[in-house]
Amino acid sequence: MKQAPRKAFTLAVLAVIAAAYAVLTILLAPISYGPVQFRVSEALTVLPFLMPGTVWGIFAGCILANLYTGSVLDIVFGSLATFLAGLCTAWFGKRGNTVKNRLLGCLMPVLFNAGIVGAVLTWGYQIQEFPENPLASFGFNALTVGLGEMGVLYLIGYTLLRQLPKIKVIREFIARFNKE
Repeated sequence: MKQAPRKAFTLAVLAVIAAAYAVLTILLAPISYGPVQFRVSEALTVLPFLMPGTVWGIFAGCILANLYTGSVLDIVFGSLATFLAGLCTAWFGKRGNTVKNRLLGCLMPVLFNAGIVGAVLTWGYQIQEFPENPLASFGFNALTVGLGEMGVLYLIGYTLLRQLPKIKVIREFIARFNKE
């Protein structure tokens, strides 16, 4: 069977990842948005650990998912958080597939989303749990976003990082994508 040209293959993979991220987020909208969120699609942010180029698919998927809210703040800053986390996750993946690097790679989306989305919720949407203390409100919003993100990344994402490379067809796919 003849292989697709490199660019077509790469674009197709990125489009599938973007679609998967967006569809998962929107289908699970009640738990994907807001100050307390468990965005299951964020588990896909571990893919750059194994395939650095997938950062672009995750970023595109996040933009599409955030378009659903209609908020420029979500579209710009929420997507930026996911993009930056993906870059850092990819960096840890390039350092080797060790337990330490997997744990740190999973931590990147937690930190970026807690900080950036926590700030957007606090100052962009004026979600002030403690109106007299905006920094305490930010801390609370960052904590709630971070805990949801941590649940997704360490329950689902880390499991993906451990199990995907053990599956022969996935291992071959990862090698092909990284070679492209």
